[in-house]
Amino acid sequence: MNPEQFVERLATVRASAILRCPSREAAGPAMEAAVRGGFRIVEFTLTIPGALDRVEEFAARPDLVVGAGTVLTVEQARSAVARGARFLVSPVMDPEIIAVARTLGVASIPGCHTPTEMFSAYQAGAPLQKLFPAPGTGPAFIRACLGPMPFLRIVPTNGIDAENARAWLDAGAFAVGFTQ
Repeated sequence: MNPEQFVERLATVRASAILRCPSREAAGPAMEAAVRGGFRIVEFTLTIPGALDRVEEFAARPDLVVGAGTVLTVEQARSAVARGARFLVSPVMDPEIIAVARTLGVASIPGCHTPTEMFSAYQAGAPLQKLFPAPGTGPAFIRACLGPMPFLRIVPTNGIDAENARAWLDAGAFAVGFTQ
């Protein structure tokens, strides 16, 4: 799956499951619960002990698109893709991570908090921009950013839940990330 295909898939499903947990043993069953709940795009954060093992395990399933989150170094990016990650998510906007993702043929979703960071990520070649952390002003922030920059594909995370996801999407979010 190339970056454009990933973006198309995310545009269709509009949500991903993001797993961050302190336990290697709990990671598989926790993500399995998300999959049973209907998620087909899933992300294991690299803060999970043994996260790359879980990336590889779930990436073997043809019904899932698996990514790695909390990617902070080029080496982490390369390792995650080698283990099957089809997208890389970062809590920060690092042009090096965006560039290596492009070289590896996977989508990059850098963390951005300001319109300037979002635009910089877009200019660096990131097909999606992760709004992190999602601001307290909520969906109004998305509308404000998309007004002058409608080409951004903003994916808010942190604080997104079943009660407010629709409001974020209605405000123009490309998709939302649910964190477990």
